[in-house]
Amino acid sequence: MTWTTGPLAAFDLETTGTDIETDRIVTAAVVRLEPDGSVSTERTWLLDPGVAIPEEAAAIHGISTAQARAQGAPAPRAVEEVTQTVAEVLRAGTPLVVMNARYDLSLLDRECRRYGLESLSERLGSLPSPVIDPLVIDKHIDKYRKGKRALHALCAHYGVSLDDAHDARADAVAAARVVRRLGEKHRPVGTMSLADLHDLQVRAAAEQSASLQAYLRRTTNPAAVVERAWPVIPRG
Repeated sequence: MTWTTGPLAAFDLETTGTDIETDRIVTAAVVRLEPDGSVSTERTWLLDPGVAIPEEAAAIHGISTAQARAQGAPAPRAVEEVTQTVAEVLRAGTPLVVMNARYDLSLLDRECRRYGLESLSERLGSLPSPVIDPLVIDKHIDKYRKGKRALHALCAHYGVSLDDAHDARADAVAAARVVRRLGEKHRPVGTMSLADLHDLQVRAAAEQSASLQAYLRRTTNPAAVVERAWPVIPRG
């Protein structure tokens, strides 16, 4: 039995922007996929982030400031529930699939700090593990493939349907299905132990960041710095 034949959990956020230090969670989802690909359990959240949602962010995920304020749960309560749910998944030993984990897990960490809550790492006593990030793994195993690596592009490449992109639940389900297809197609990855796979991604993410940083310094910004830590960027 390999991780590709067992259950997977998946986690996704939609947010007010792309800066982990200042932006806020708007929606979140944690789902569990069984070996046959069906969703057996799921939790979703709509938050009032406590700040205005920029129009460009609302255009992506479809949640306006007015809707979040009228229907969203208070952010501190919801962030606590999300973090506790993710912690329970990892304590149970279920692999957690997170597309671009460095962003989602780091933003969750900063939200916990913002509201004086225990972070995911503090609850677990270590960095979150095992995490499976389809973005990091796909770049590692298919380094020179041209084209985008966003979730919709990975879904197209691996033959996974994504009917409601930028909905947290839909994206979480799609990410888990992508990573299972990826593991089935690339057996050296699909047959790794979860501990070895997690460690591989720590190294691969660092190598990918170093490569991007070198490219940016050559082409556009001599002072560019690209974060290498994965799956959580340390707090400054």
